[in-house]
Amino acid sequence: MTTTLGTASAGPGEIDTGRLEVGETRDGSPVGLPVAVVNGSDSGKTLYMQAASDGDELNGVGVIQRVVPQLDPAEISGTILIVGIVNYHAFQVAEHRNPIDDTKMNRAYPGNESGTSTERIAAATFDAATRADLILDLHQGSTSRMLDEVRVRCGKRHRLHDQCLELAKAFGCGYVLDQKGPDGQLARAAPDDGIPTVDPELGGAVGWDETSIRTGVEGVWNVLRYYNFLEGDQPLETQTRARGFEQYGAPEGGLVTLRKELGDRVQPGEPLFEVTTPFGERKAEVTADSDGIFWRARRLPQVATGEYVCSVGTDVGEY
Repeated sequence: MTTTLGTASAGPGEIDTGRLEVGETRDGSPVGLPVAVVNGSDSGKTLYMQAASDGDELNGVGVIQRVVPQLDPAEISGTILIVGIVNYHAFQVAEHRNPIDDTKMNRAYPGNESGTSTERIAAATFDAATRADLILDLHQGSTSRMLDEVRVRCGKRHRLHDQCLELAKAFGCGYVLDQKGPDGQLARAAPDDGIPTVDPELGGAVGWDETSIRTGVEGVWNVLRYYNFLEGDQPLETQTRARGFEQYGAPEGGLVTLRKELGDRVQPGEPLFEVTTPFGERKAEVTADSDGIFWRARRLPQVATGEYVCSVGTDVGEY
């Protein structure tokens, strides 16, 4: 059976690319998101993937750029639907939020087909995503430095929590943040429609980072094998899971020196960073409140009072 997404249309054993129209630009030109359909030769599940719902989070685009040319529909059972760039307007100007309405795309799901620019794009991509049995919403830690991890955002009381955890484990980054996310995230909205969804956060970079992209590419292959889109055994490997996330800001303005590296274990009272003057005079030292893992940190050293510096994953265990 032929499968269509936007102008992309592929019969069994075929792959096609095209555009999914989601409105017009300010000069009346059509806005079309780049899409792909990979229709396997044999029947099976449907996987939906998307990237760059936040316009400066490009590692997911790098994953799709590398995965799609390697997909052979003749070897695939099932269907893969892909939206390569979701936040069209933000991507054009390398910004996080859609500049047309100053809105974060991943707070707008399931969207509104008659709403703002962001809501309309969210509605169109949500419609595509909810045709699937599994969803990968590829992200990164914006321009901050961050561990490669997968986020399970539905919350531990959700009926699909175990299935989302299984999908995160299959992706296999090594780290999982299992914490209910804000309203409007795809990884929260789609499970409400009965579809296991995870949010791989592939590091953090200005532009993209090859190491995190390779991790993401391997994660996609892991999922394709585990859920039988491709032949081959894919054992599940134990993941390090954090169920909490503590953020730390600068108590004073100045220059930050980090005292921990990403992935380091931290204990209460251990120094996370210090703030100094331009002359190296110490103004403040910030220590950890809880046991955990040093998870994310700002890239630039200069901070104002109260500005974000780093995060620690807490309530850490394995599953």
